[in-house]
Amino acid sequence: MRSESVKKEFAARNIMIVGVGGQGSLLASRLLGRLLMNAGYDVKVSEVHGMSQRGGSVVTYVRCGERVYSPIIDEGGADFIVSFELLEAARWLSYLAPGGRIITNTQKIDPMPVITGAAEYPRELIERMRAAGAEVDALDALSLAAEAGSPKSVNIVLMGRLSRYFDLPEAEWLRALEETVPPRTLEANKNAFSLGR
Repeated sequence: MRSESVKKEFAARNIMIVGVGGQGSLLASRLLGRLLMNAGYDVKVSEVHGMSQRGGSVVTYVRCGERVYSPIIDEGGADFIVSFELLEAARWLSYLAPGGRIITNTQKIDPMPVITGAAEYPRELIERMRAAGAEVDALDALSLAAEAGSPKSVNIVLMGRLSRYFDLPEAEWLRALEETVPPRTLEANKNAFSLGR
């Protein structure tokens, strides 16, 4: 049974998970969807793939509330943008709602124009996003994932950080984690979640 404070907190929530193909954004969206369904909310998840197999952008929308009719988040409508890569956070900045927050990994993965020498990786992205009015919580999720025992658990580190901003008990996040990740990776993922949180 949900408390009244949780009901108010989740009148409606729009979360975008953005990254580069192969970083685990789909697992993160499944974890988040499971958490919110377990809490009794109507949840819609929509996956929008770029060229994920070639390291292109991957975007997932997660929306929850008492009743959600569409899985799509419009520009200016995301309460949170969780980004697995720094440039992707900046790329989707226009989707952040006023008063919204970006949680981003500080890792930089060169896109194809940078790899081919046609462009340079943009500098001072965190400062530029903050100058545009965004609340930015940036962390080296890759190092924390390695410390947890699996460099692939960047996605779970970021979910741990996101959990700090939700009025849901940590035990509920861990329950959703247990229901989402393979048993053989559970301990490493719990460590990653804890370090991110």
